[in-house]
Amino acid sequence: MKHFINLKDISAKDLRKILVDAKKRKKNRKKLSTLEVDKNSPLKGKLLIQMFEKSSLRTRLSFYLAIKQLGGGTLTLRSNELHLGEGGETLEDTAKILSTYGDGFMFRTDSDFKIKSLKNYLSIPIINGLSPSSHPTQVLSDIFTVEEIKKKPISKLNITWIGDSNNVLNSLIVASVKFNFKLNIGCPKNYGPNKFILDWVKRNTKKIKIFNNANNAAVNADVVFSDKVISLNDRVNKKKKLSQFKNFRITQKLMSYAKKNCIFLHCLPRGSEVEEKVFFSKQSKVWQQALNRVHVQKSILLYCFGKLR
Repeated sequence: MKHFINLKDISAKDLRKILVDAKKRKKNRKKLSTLEVDKNSPLKGKLLIQMFEKSSLRTRLSFYLAIKQLGGGTLTLRSNELHLGEGGETLEDTAKILSTYGDGFMFRTDSDFKIKSLKNYLSIPIINGLSPSSHPTQVLSDIFTVEEIKKKPISKLNITWIGDSNNVLNSLIVASVKFNFKLNIGCPKNYGPNKFILDWVKRNTKKIKIFNNANNAAVNADVVFSDKVISLNDRVNKKKKLSQFKNFRITQKLMSYAKKNCIFLHCLPRGSEVEEKVFFSKQSKVWQQALNRVHVQKSILLYCFGKLR
């Protein structure tokens, strides 16, 4: 049994094995319809329980299809329908019930404490579908998309992130160490990555550069990543924050500083941080990026269930 909570906790070798398996599985599904099961039904009889404390579209759909295509089933729970550490039931008790009924637990949470606590009490694998400090399934799938489009290892590419420092960026930073690629980060002053992630980077690599000028960050980029500046649960002065990011919008001018064949990726949903001329351009690969989550999450499930070959 293996958990999938943070990319830091998983070896580069295992992460690469997941990507290799996902590539094979995507290729083998070309002639199959959406709900047809993969050959040999590797997770036949397995139940994945999903729980969402935060809104979800792509994570919910992709994990539903992932377990179905592997021959298993899924049950989705709403956190407000359960005790989940409240109402007299402890997280430990909840974890024991989840372990009794299910074979795996995918949790999208607003609390890093909850996911760490549940890991200690569960006797089934837990997968982090998003937490305040990390979004590992998203970023591993993004690496799959980059390598699929560019047809080369991400270690040979220049990656740029433009925008706020959030859970997706945290995982991208960790990925830059695990997969050994150069990462430029473009963000306003006072919006840089948290100290805990930068301290971890210093102990592992020096390939990350932070710019307070978006154009400078985009120079010579093979891939430009972005994310919504105002997240759904952001408790900030939204007008003020948007004004501070006005010079960090993904525009055609900004993309002109990157390589001519540079691609644009966005984990969605989008906001005003990217202009439509970029979002709907040939450089934008956001729909391919979203679909690939199914394939990579299938291989993540196999990794967690000890079925990855």
